[in-house]
Amino acid sequence: MLGKVKKGAGWILALSLAVVVLALIYAFTFYPPEYTLRVLRWGNADVYDYQKFPARTMPASTTPLPFNKALDETMVRDLFERDTAVDDLDTFLEETGTQAFIVIQDNAILYEHYFNGTDADSTVTSFSMAKSFTSALVGIAIAEGHIHSVTDPITDYLPELAERDPAFANITIRDLLLMSSGIHYAEFPFVNGDDAKTYYYPDLRDLALNQTEIDGAPGELFLYNNYHPLLLGLILERATGQSVADYLAQKIWQPMGAESAGSWSLDERGFEKMESGINGRAIDFAKFGRLFLQEGTVAGEQIIPAAWVQESTTADATFHDTYYPGWFRESLPNGYYKYFWWGLLRDGQANDFTALGNHGQFIYISPHKNLIIVRHGEEYGVDKSVWLNLFYDFATNISPNEDSHE
Repeated sequence: MLGKVKKGAGWILALSLAVVVLALIYAFTFYPPEYTLRVLRWGNADVYDYQKFPARTMPASTTPLPFNKALDETMVRDLFERDTAVDDLDTFLEETGTQAFIVIQDNAILYEHYFNGTDADSTVTSFSMAKSFTSALVGIAIAEGHIHSVTDPITDYLPELAERDPAFANITIRDLLLMSSGIHYAEFPFVNGDDAKTYYYPDLRDLALNQTEIDGAPGELFLYNNYHPLLLGLILERATGQSVADYLAQKIWQPMGAESAGSWSLDERGFEKMESGINGRAIDFAKFGRLFLQEGTVAGEQIIPAAWVQESTTADATFHDTYYPGWFRESLPNGYYKYFWWGLLRDGQANDFTALGNHGQFIYISPHKNLIIVRHGEEYGVDKSVWLNLFYDFATNISPNEDSHE
C-alpha cells in the first residue's frame, strides 16, 4: 500500500514538473525573454519595484508650496479609534504595513507619521494612483487644444489600431477613462495574464498597439483594465509631442509646488509605466490631492480646469444597474468610478473620492470637510474597503475647521 502511495505521489510530482516545463517553454517561445525573466525573477509587484525600473525624473518646484502645520494628533487618533477596527491608530498603521500616513484639513497638517523604516524623505510609489494623474493630464491637454474632446475616437490619435481592427474606432477617450472600452482583459494566468504584461512588458507601446483585442461593446460594462492608461499615455505623447513625465512635470508636479523631485518608471523603450510608476515623497502626493480639493487651483493659479475636476469626480447617473460587476457593488455599495477616480456618495454633500493604488496607496479627498488623507503602504494589511470605510467615517466625524489655515 505504501509503495502505491509513493508511486502515485511520484506521478503527481512528475506531472507537475512537466506542466511547469511546458509553461516555461511556452513563455520563452511566445514572449520576449526579458519579460518572462522579470515575471519569474520578480514575481508579484511590490512597492520597491521603482528601484528596478529605469525612470524619468520630474524636477521639484522652484517655488515649493508646503502645507501649514496645526498638529492635533490626539484628535486624529481619537476619531480613528472610535471605529472597532482600530484600537490604537499608530499600532494599527505599523501592523498593516503602512509607510506614510498624513491627515490634512484646511491646508494644515493635523497628523504626519511614518512607519516600517520610512521617514518624510523616503520615496514612496503610486501604483494605480498614477491613473488619476493621467486623467488630470488628459483634462489639461483638452484645455490646451492638444486633444479635441473626450468623445474623440481613440483612433483619431492611434490610427494603427483601426488598421488592425476597425472596431477600435468605436472606442472614445471617455470609454478609456471610464474603464468601459470593451477591450479584453484577463488578470491571469502566469505570463499570459494582462496584469503581468501591462506591468513587466519591455515594450508597452507595442503591447497596447499590437496585442490588444476587443471582446465587447464600449460603454456597456465596467472592467478595470490597465491597457486604458497605456493607450491614454500614447495619446498624450503624440498629442503633446512630449513624454508623459515631462508633461506632468511641466503642468502639474512643479506648478502644484512639489518639494522634492519625483520620477515616473519606464519600460525598456523609454515609455512611462502608465498603469503605475509615479514615485516621490508622500507629502507631494498630498499636494496632488490639494489640487483636486481646491478645484484645480493652487496659490491662485488654475492648474487643472475646474470643470474637469468636477466632471472627473462626479458620479454618472446614466450608468445602468448592470454596469458595475457584483464584486464592485459588494465591496463599495455606495461607490462609483469616474475618470480614474474612485468615488463614495454622500447625501446632500459633495462626494468623497480617492486615487487608489495596489498595496494600499490612497489620496483620499473629502471636499465637505476640506480634508485630505494620504496613506502609502507596503501592503494593504486589511481589505481596501476597510481603509475606505475608515476614511469615510473619519471624514464624517471630524468637525469643520472654522479657522482657515490658508
